[in-house]
Amino acid sequence: MASGANANMNAVRETMDVLLEISRLLNTGLDMESLSICVRLCEQGINPEALSSVIKELRKASDSLKLRLSGSPLARS
Repeated sequence: MASGANANMNAVRETMDVLLEISRLLNTGLDMESLSICVRLCEQGINPEALSSVIKELRKASDSLKLRLSGSPLARS
């Protein structure tokens, strides 16, 4: 039983490594933790396209906030 669990964990780890490499090749900007969360959400039935849209919107909002907080003159106009 333990060897089966180990084999399963190795398969999961290998799958995540492959997904992370694909993610990097596609320049998604996702780290292993973020990618893992996305995979779990998709496994639970979240629409991948909707998830992608949410991530993009959050990044835009984050970039906008960083720009405003940096005191950039462009952000004040």
